[in-house]
Amino acid sequence: MSNGSLSNPAPLGLTGFGMTTVLLNLHNAGLYQLDTMILAMGIFYGGLAQIIAGIMEFRKGNTFGTLAFCSYGLFWETLVFLLVLPEMGWWKTAPSSGAMTAYLFCWGLFTFGMFFGTFKANRLLQFVFLSLTVLFWLLALGDALGSTAIKHIAGWEGIICGASAWYLALAEVLNETYEKTVLPIGEVK
Repeated sequence: MSNGSLSNPAPLGLTGFGMTTVLLNLHNAGLYQLDTMILAMGIFYGGLAQIIAGIMEFRKGNTFGTLAFCSYGLFWETLVFLLVLPEMGWWKTAPSSGAMTAYLFCWGLFTFGMFFGTFKANRLLQFVFLSLTVLFWLLALGDALGSTAIKHIAGWEGIICGASAWYLALAEVLNETYEKTVLPIGEVK
């Protein structure tokens, strides 16, 4: 049933981001090896689904949503390619720890800038972007120092970050469906 308005694409993008982030960071926390499950999620749900959500945000005129979902969707796509293409022999070498440090640091810097764009949004979205900034910088630090311990800490922090995005997606769906606050998200007044 359509009322002439467009649906909210944010839950799709947030769920794709949240679920994929949780699964990758279970690996980063040391709970299982990096395998095709994470890579497939990165390509399709973390990547493609977020890009689709970003294009839908563009259609709605939401610049922040367009930039966020398309950028993080493409983050997942590039991350998978950085991990897989050297294994397939398409590139001679995998990225060095210095290159991965720069990659992750730049994503953290981008995310920190986007964090300021959340100040008029809800508190939970602010938390997602701030915790994602911390995650990127912890991962960059772990690569820079070659520290498994820091990567494990980043993994646990990333699980919290991903779960918060996943919760926000569910809250947006349930709150819209029931036309009341079922799950609080810290609305900014």
